[in-house]
Amino acid sequence: MARIAGVDLPRNKRTNIALTYIYGIGNPRAARILDAAKVDPMKKVQDLGEDEVNRIRQVIEAEGIGGRRSAQRKFR
Repeated sequence: MARIAGVDLPRNKRTNIALTYIYGIGNPRAARILDAAKVDPMKKVQDLGEDEVNRIRQVIEAEGIGGRRSAQRKFR
């Protein structure tokens, strides 16, 4: 199971749908992330290689998306 931004992505979902489980990522942003990471959006999470997961993780970190905890810290 891929863990990105503190969220375990569901293994049986397509990557573009699975990324929307992360707080702050919707369908348009998921498409941009996968395009920047050069990952096929129709590929299932269970079929992703470690290098593809790392590329997705790097793009998400570069955009500053980090789940609910990082969003809460910004407002304190």
